[in-house]
Amino acid sequence: MSSAQEHVAVIDRLYAALAAGDGEAMAACYTPDAVFEDPAFGELRDGAAQDMWRMLTARASGVEVEVPERDADEQTGHARWIARYDFQGRPVVNEIRARYVFRDGLIADHRDSFDLHAWAAQAMGPLGKVLGHSPVLRLLVRRRTAGQLAAFRQGRMPLRAPAGRA
Repeated sequence: MSSAQEHVAVIDRLYAALAAGDGEAMAACYTPDAVFEDPAFGELRDGAAQDMWRMLTARASGVEVEVPERDADEQTGHARWIARYDFQGRPVVNEIRARYVFRDGLIADHRDSFDLHAWAAQAMGPLGKVLGHSPVLRLLVRRRTAGQLAAFRQGRMPLRAPAGRA
């Protein structure tokens, strides 16, 4: 198997693990010093990306994942993936574009991009629609996700969200 094929296989394993709710398998797709960035969490380093996936898969249930496009070469890759889930009782369909840099057969750099306004309108209802185009929304979302991830990493966050919450 070429390294390009191996990189596509890593992408496939990553999203299969997400669909299965397996944060450990997701974390295993990354180098120890991997960098991750998306509109909700900002940039994560020093094992935080791996812990983000552990946290999200531990708290969520019923996540559906579709990967209609993915490709990779000897060093980089990209995917378009769609996550379907409930966020605080509201259905969300989030279409995400991902870019990867690989090292030693694992993801060393992962950048997700998605429309934060569209996500907020679905996940937060009317408030999300109002705040969606405001820089305040990004600040509020990142503050919340940073707090949740810090609590998870310190072992203070319950693994399962209360009923109706994700």
